Amino acid sequence: MKAKTFQLNPYKPDRAIMSEVCSSLAQGLIVSYPTETFYGLGVSIYSESALEKIFAIKGREEGKPLPIIIPDITSLEELTSNIPDIANVLIKKFWPGGLTLIFRASPRVSPLITGGTGTIGVRISSHPLAQQIVSTLGMPITATSANLSGGKTCSTAQEVYDILSDKIDIIIDGGRTEGLLPSTVLDLTQTPPRIVREGIIGEDKIHPHLRETVSHNGA
Repeated sequence: MKAKTFQLNPYKPDRAIMSEVCSSLAQGLIVSYPTETFYGLGVSIYSESALEKIFAIKGREEGKPLPIIIPDITSLEELTSNIPDIANVLIKKFWPGGLTLIFRASPRVSPLITGGTGTIGVRISSHPLAQQIVSTLGMPITATSANLSGGKTCSTAQEVYDILSDKIDIIIDGGRTEGLLPSTVLDLTQTPPRIVREGIIGEDKIHPHLRETVSHNGA
């Protein structure tokens, strides 16, 4: 069966469709949605069966963490065991946006999300549809790219459909995404923090804030 495709205005989405999308996520279905970088694959982080499907669909290696997006900072507190001071500086500057921060995960977080690493990659999305989905749903969802592992990332709903329409349940067409670079990934479990992947937010924009925090802590 082919995935349902819904066209939504990012700034004024149809409420009935949004309700159906969120209900589907709550039931463990797989939804592709636009983000500030590329199209992502979303499932509830609390559905083990849905998380397993993500790995099967993408051909993703076991032990590889799944990044997530969250509705608000309260969610972050529930998912992590420690939020370092530097995180508050970076969150204030770059969230919502394309900076994924890696934290020590709470023991409650599924190993499928952490990949057995004990860490979790999180961001608040700046794309209005992505943010409205998690806000309406009231829980985090995965934000892994909507593609086959190692394959081309997708900037349009049609590209997602061509690759994954027979493997997922819903595709939200919110128009073309920026599709230039993925999110930047910064590991806050190390001192000093380490850029794991430079993406949409350049290293030159992040480093001044890291130095600022060191300066404040040493004052």
